[in-house]
Amino acid sequence: MPSANDPADAAETHEPSYVATFDPDAGERASEAVVTAVAALVGAKPIELEPLYDAVDPDALDSLVDHARRVDDAGTHELRFTYEGFDIGVQSDGQVRIQDASLASNS
Repeated sequence: MPSANDPADAAETHEPSYVATFDPDAGERASEAVVTAVAALVGAKPIELEPLYDAVDPDALDSLVDHARRVDDAGTHELRFTYEGFDIGVQSDGQVRIQDASLASNS
């Protein structure tokens, strides 16, 4: 379930943002984490959302995270896209950062 970032962080950016996590080392898929987190934010079931494939190829997203984690000392990579009215940033370290797209575009 997504949680609001530290209030001090939100005050700096003036944008509500949320962070959800997944554990790629345990086989959790980034694509599933995105859909689950967004569904929780909008108060819907994941099946009620638009297909993630309309925003990003879920298999490619999962493969990118898997590949980035296999490369030694590669650092953290992030893929950004818009889904269901949110700007989504999926990081290879298992974080999903979510911001309202209408607020993010006004910054």
